Amino acid sequence: MNLSENFWENKYKTNKIGWDLGVISPPLKSYFDQLTNKNLKILIPGGGNSYEAEYLFSKGFKNIFVVDVSKLPLENILKRVPGFPSSQLIHANFFDVYDSFDLIIEQTFFCAIHPDLREKYASKINDLLHNKGKLIGLFFDAKLNEDHPPFGGNKKEYETYFKPYFSLDVFEKCYNSYHNRQEMELFVKFVKK
Repeated sequence: MNLSENFWENKYKTNKIGWDLGVISPPLKSYFDQLTNKNLKILIPGGGNSYEAEYLFSKGFKNIFVVDVSKLPLENILKRVPGFPSSQLIHANFFDVYDSFDLIIEQTFFCAIHPDLREKYASKINDLLHNKGKLIGLFFDAKLNEDHPPFGGNKKEYETYFKPYFSLDVFEKCYNSYHNRQEMELFVKFVKK
């Protein structure tokens, strides 16, 4: 089960985008603030309006790629950040992306795909990362919906998907989540084996 482009386009058109904080997520901002290599090639899958991409771009990172199945949020990024290279805004299904990256940022995409695709997601992330590349981001650590996104889960479940491919360097309760996500998120830093 993979939700269609129409499904997501409708969410944006009707402004039913509860996952969208309207700002960069505080844990990701903290992580980005300590990065020094501005040449990192970064992918943000299911990036939506991607305030993360906007923030990184404003900090001098130029190799940021955002992929989304919906065109609307990609257009929104260009409206907010006119200098952002449109060639780095990829209108596609994440599972159809073929390139390699140093860093992949997870921010509400994993919870948007059906749980049946989570094993495939972990494998795809592994395929897209360079050797020793990193998956950085946030996973919901909560029981959420079972029939539509966001889909929840827990650390024990997630470990089964990622352990075959990654060293789980950081995998802990997030201490600086956005106010409406307190006690509901895990911060992850997984390094490709």
